[in-house]
Amino acid sequence: MLLPVAAMLTAAVWTAGSAHAADCATKVTSDFNGDGLADLIVGEPFRDGPGGEEFGGAFRTLYGGATGVSTAGNQYFNASHVIDLESDGHELGIYYETSWYRAPEGLRPSLKNQAQAYPGRGVSVRRIDHINYLGVDPVANRDFAVDVLGGMVTEQIVLDDGVAGSWTTFTNKGYDVVYTRDRTGTAGRLHHIAFATDTREDILRAADIALEQGVFIETGPHKHAIQQTFFLYVYEPGGNRVELCNAGARLVLAPDWQPIDWTEEERAKGQAWGLKTIASFHTHGTPPVADPATPGAT
Repeated sequence: MLLPVAAMLTAAVWTAGSAHAADCATKVTSDFNGDGLADLIVGEPFRDGPGGEEFGGAFRTLYGGATGVSTAGNQYFNASHVIDLESDGHELGIYYETSWYRAPEGLRPSLKNQAQAYPGRGVSVRRIDHINYLGVDPVANRDFAVDVLGGMVTEQIVLDDGVAGSWTTFTNKGYDVVYTRDRTGTAGRLHHIAFATDTREDILRAADIALEQGVFIETGPHKHAIQQTFFLYVYEPGGNRVELCNAGARLVLAPDWQPIDWTEEERAKGQAWGLKTIASFHTHGTPPVADPATPGAT
């Protein structure tokens, strides 16, 4: 479930540049193979894909050497490839193009400017809203999202010992990707994936549905201070945390937006209306690992 989310968030970045390496270099340069030397990814939208697809589009990785970037050992990838490009080990999918969804008979909407008819059952979420990764170094993850993928930081948690969380957007939404510090020191874990509803009332209804269906409610409904999102957190049967959320009308329209920093003292106050952050919010992630501060906990 994680890979399509990452792919949607990164697709526009990798395909927005022209086929000229000079136009792409400043946006997609980083150390991808961990050798301490800068590497380069160049998009080639009109190239036949590595699998022989005609004009399928591809991108090429050029690895850095002692004398600069070289074509030696360069690799081509297309939509079918998943590559770990960030320091924490999360798998990020990169693709050039995709097929538009076409609703099947029985789900076709009356208005053609929506994807499908309103299902009218369950929570009826509108869309994927964001993903929150746990990481060993949220600063390195944040910088990757900004410097390599072209994101913009909107809000951060800055504790007394440094940055513990970063909210990054690739659109006009308040945030699309979040990186927060994993207190277990484990790399590559998921904190939660979030789905947006149309209204706050949908979140309240979701809580009633979860209660009746025996779905574990971790916390909420309530309102976050950070981003002011109205939320409900539940665990799906596999143990992954899922957030059902409504962000209201919060949009980031200023191109020179200045990140909002939340201090340790401010975070100690809890959520927007005073709800204290539940302890499991800082320990539970997937895959589960032992919490060093609480023996036996995950």
